[in-house]
Amino acid sequence: MSVVEIYTDGACRGNPGPGGWAALLSFGEREKELAGAEAMTTNNRMELTAVIRALESLKRPVQARVYTDSEYVRRGITEWLGGWKARGWRTADRKPVKNQDLWQRLDELAAGHQIEWHWVPGHAGVPGNERVDRLANEAIDALQQGHLR
Repeated sequence: MSVVEIYTDGACRGNPGPGGWAALLSFGEREKELAGAEAMTTNNRMELTAVIRALESLKRPVQARVYTDSEYVRRGITEWLGGWKARGWRTADRKPVKNQDLWQRLDELAAGHQIEWHWVPGHAGVPGNERVDRLANEAIDALQQGHLR
């Protein structure tokens, strides 16, 4: 079975502030770009939204490699999620999990696929990561210019 390669990124100008997200899905010779923006959000919400939108775009269960420059996303899904769920969506120090709505949606979507989660350094010349960073920032520009993508 072939593997879908997925690069995701979120960006925010101010935190909170206007934010953008982007995803690049590659399967063989085919590629699909996704991007969007929100007027008032946080960087972490945009990082999560990028992965969610990428997974929502898949039409059937797949094997995927997700590449993110967000340790929050990678560690959240691979290390912290189980504990949060076991504690009723509370952190280890009993505080409510931030972005619970997005974590629940990501958990639901990820369950339908076989996913390897990979961290890549941001702004370090990784082509897929550089591309989604540019797309996320272009989405913010489009939002600020009054024409959402």
